[in-house]
Amino acid sequence: MTENIVDRSAAVAIVGAGPAGLSVARMFRIYGVDYDQFERHSGVGGIWDIENPGSPMYESAHFISSRDMSGFYDYPMPKSFADYPTRKQILQYTQSFADDFGLVDGIEFNNGVARVEEDGDGWLVTTDDGTTRRYKGVVCASGTNWSPRMPQHLGEFDGEIRHAVTHRSAREFQGKRVLVVGLGNSAADIGCDAAQHADVAFISTRRGYHVIPKHLFGVPVDQLDDGPVAIPRWIERPVMTGLLRLIVGDLTRWGLPKPDHRLFESHPLLNSQLLHHLQHGDLTVVPEIDHFDGPDVVFVDGSREQVDLVLYATGYQMTIPYVDESYFAWNGDRPAQYLTAFNRTHKNLFTLGYIETNSSAYTLFDNISNLVAQYVAAQDRAPALAARFDDLIVRDNPDLSGGLALVESDRHKGYIDSKTIRKNIARVVKKTGFVPLTPGFADSLSHCGDGHD
Repeated sequence: MTENIVDRSAAVAIVGAGPAGLSVARMFRIYGVDYDQFERHSGVGGIWDIENPGSPMYESAHFISSRDMSGFYDYPMPKSFADYPTRKQILQYTQSFADDFGLVDGIEFNNGVARVEEDGDGWLVTTDDGTTRRYKGVVCASGTNWSPRMPQHLGEFDGEIRHAVTHRSAREFQGKRVLVVGLGNSAADIGCDAAQHADVAFISTRRGYHVIPKHLFGVPVDQLDDGPVAIPRWIERPVMTGLLRLIVGDLTRWGLPKPDHRLFESHPLLNSQLLHHLQHGDLTVVPEIDHFDGPDVVFVDGSREQVDLVLYATGYQMTIPYVDESYFAWNGDRPAQYLTAFNRTHKNLFTLGYIETNSSAYTLFDNISNLVAQYVAAQDRAPALAARFDDLIVRDNPDLSGGLALVESDRHKGYIDSKTIRKNIARVVKKTGFVPLTPGFADSLSHCGDGHD
C-alpha cells in the first residue's frame, strides 16, 4: 500500500473552498506554505452557492452582519453592495476574492476528502477519487452548516415534515398552513417568507429573544457594537437595552415570550421584518411542540393547530465526517481547539470556521489563518518560534466568551465573543513574535516566513 501513497509530506491539505478555506489558502500563499486544496463541489463559495447539493441557502437569505463589517481582511466588499448583502452578492464577492488572489488554480474541484488519518508525524488524506496522499498537516475548513439538527416529537403527523436545509423559495409555502420551528436568524427569515406566501403562518419558539433591528439611527447596528464607533460592552448593554425598550417596545405584545436572559447572552437575533409581520398578524407565535396528532400539531400548553408543513429551522451540527471524532476534544458538537484552530494533542490538525460568534466571521478567519500559516512556516524556518507557539497550544487556556453568561444550549457551547478572541490573538502575536494583520501586511513581508527569530 505504501507505494500507492503520493508523498506531499512537505505540504498541507486544505479541505473546502468556502470562505474559511479560501482565507487560509491566501495566507499559505503569502507565507510560502505549499498546499493542496480540495473541494467536493464544482466551484468556490461553500454554502453561499445555492446550487451546491446540501447547501442550506435559500433565495431570500442575506448576510447577518453588514457590508462594511463583513469582508476579508484588507479586501472590503464593494460599496455598491447593500448594507446587508444578498446571498448572490456574497457569492460574487467570494468568487472575486478567489480570483484576485489567484487561488482557483490551486483547488481540485469535484474531489472531496473521504478520510483523514494520522500517520506518524504526518497525515494521510484519501480523496473521493481514491487517491491517498501524505501531508504535513490538514486544515479542516469544510463548513458547519451541512449536518441538520433534527428534533424528534412523539405522535403521527399527516402532513409534511422537513428541515430548513431543504428550503429554497418562499413559493414553496403557497396554499399551505406552515409551522416554522425555531427562532434563530434563519428561522426568522423563513418565518417571514411564510408570512408573505403561506395561507397561514406560525412560528414556534421555546424561549424569548431580544430582537434587534438591522439599523439604528440609520446605521447598521453591528457598527455600533464592533465598528469605528463601538463602545465597551459594559456600557453598550444597558444603553442598547434601553434603546430597544424605547424603539422596539414590549415584544410580548405580539406573542413572543419574555426573554429569559439579558441582551447579548444569546446569539443576536437581527431582523427588522419579523416584528412587522407579527404586528400585522401575518405570522403567529406558538409555544414549543409537544406532539403530533394526525393533521394537528399539539403544543406544550395544550393548544393545537392544523398544519400542512412543519419546517424545523433548528440548526446544524458541526460535524467533520472525514476525521475520526477521537482526534478532537469536543465542547458539545464543537471541536475544542486552541483559539478555535489548533489541536492540542494531534499536531497540525487544524480547524478553521468551526465557530459560533457574535460578529462577522470573515476577518476573524483571516486573523486565525494568519497564525496557522505562520506556525506551519515556522516549523521548518524558525523552529524556536514554532516551539514558543507549541507551548501556548498546550498551556494557554483563554476564556473566549468575553465573560458573557450565555444561555444553556447546544448552540452556545464554545461560543466566541469576537472582541475577546481578537484581543487574545493580538496577545499571542505579541508574545510569540508572529506578524500581526495590519493594512498592507503582505507587502511588508519581504521573504515570507523568515526573520522571525
